[in-house]
Amino acid sequence: MSFPVFSLQGRRAFVTGGSKGIGAAIVRIFCQAGAEVVFAARDAQSAQKIADETGARAVVFDLLDLDATQSVVAEQGPFDILVNNAGMDQHAVFTKTCRDDWSYLLTINLEAILATTHAALPAMQEQGYGRIINISSEAGRQGSYGGSVYAAAKGGVHAFTKSIARENGRKGITANVITPGPIDTPLLQSAVETGGDKLLDIMKGATVMNRLGTPEEVAAAVLFLASAEAGFITGEILGVSGGMGMG
Repeated sequence: MSFPVFSLQGRRAFVTGGSKGIGAAIVRIFCQAGAEVVFAARDAQSAQKIADETGARAVVFDLLDLDATQSVVAEQGPFDILVNNAGMDQHAVFTKTCRDDWSYLLTINLEAILATTHAALPAMQEQGYGRIINISSEAGRQGSYGGSVYAAAKGGVHAFTKSIARENGRKGITANVITPGPIDTPLLQSAVETGGDKLLDIMKGATVMNRLGTPEEVAAAVLFLASAEAGFITGEILGVSGGMGMG
């Protein structure tokens, strides 16, 4: 039995948070599939390493600067594919958070996605083709103890993505969400260093497979949704979470 190879030949893609973890895996697989890739990162050294490895173009700036975010996407575009991967969490119960925490988490996890999408959509609409893939979290569907504001932002991403899908479905543009579970990234490993093996066992046990996922497994799902073969899939939330999103 033969399987199709999801080609992105001739497509231009913009990926946020592309220098590490899941984002770097997405940049790699997009380049392997033939796309011209521009990716955003905050750390210049890590960004240059991925750029040298893949041939992608790195743009170093802070997504918290929403004006800069919109300008970069508009200036670097047009793009056929937009992947909003960058995000950040802070672990604290809600009563221990403050308005500065809320502003930071909502900006990086939700408003930055609004900014990139607002900048990329007009060109997609004009050309009659586009793929928007937003990397969220199972926290956006199930909530998160110690991550209430993060979960609220991710829930907003889900509603926003579905709305964009509804507004643009007849324009040849799809918009979907991927919700990773516990993925073996540098960010997760830093949390394990603090929480120890017990935390690692809890994260593994939250999946029905009793293991961590890999960035490459998430990237493979992103590649599919970015491909022409996924043209009849829009407004969906796809869990790449080892089954933890069931129910």
